Amino acid sequence: MASRAEPATDTVGRRDWRDVARDAADLALLGILLTLAAAPLFTAAAAAGTASAAVHDWTRTGGWPSARATVRRFGSSVLSGVPVSLLALAVAGLLAADLAALATGRVPGGPPALLVTALVAAGLAGYAGLVVVEVGGNGGGWWRAAARSAARACLDAPARWAALAGVTALAGLLAVLVTPVAVPILAGYTVAALHAVAGRRPAPVDREAQ
Repeated sequence: MASRAEPATDTVGRRDWRDVARDAADLALLGILLTLAAAPLFTAAAAAGTASAAVHDWTRTGGWPSARATVRRFGSSVLSGVPVSLLALAVAGLLAADLAALATGRVPGGPPALLVTALVAAGLAGYAGLVVVEVGGNGGGWWRAAARSAARACLDAPARWAALAGVTALAGLLAVLVTPVAVPILAGYTVAALHAVAGRRPAPVDREAQ
């Protein structure tokens, strides 16, 4: 992957369409590698954490980590990520089954229960997205610490939590609408979007105007 820390050839410090295209290609490649690494399912958490760590480096330094560093991160986080992968798959499966049963009327509750379940699923997805961002900031393998930090951040900034839930919901919708071959590419953009939303700070409050 190329580094966006290189200055543009025409104007120093100014990015042009070639930089944007290079970033888009890098994120697409990241998504493809993430999908391939997560294909065995039990490596899904390690793959997501490693991809998040790569995006964290990219957003902080302007350059991607080396292939050796990335492989080392992935290898060291596989075992610790297995319980996380299994838990995430179990929760996602249960929520999907519940939503399908409510939507088809196989269980009582109707639209109100379906709406509540959808909101719970979106909230959990937003929290999971923030956990992925947090674990990327600690190198891609410390899931317990990332989960605690994400829980505190969600309580401290509910609006950001809602925005992250919106990102994951939009990514899920696009994954259903786009052609299957484009889903791995979407994964890379989703990780970058989660980092972009999580990295935003609330605007300072003008106490003099109150």
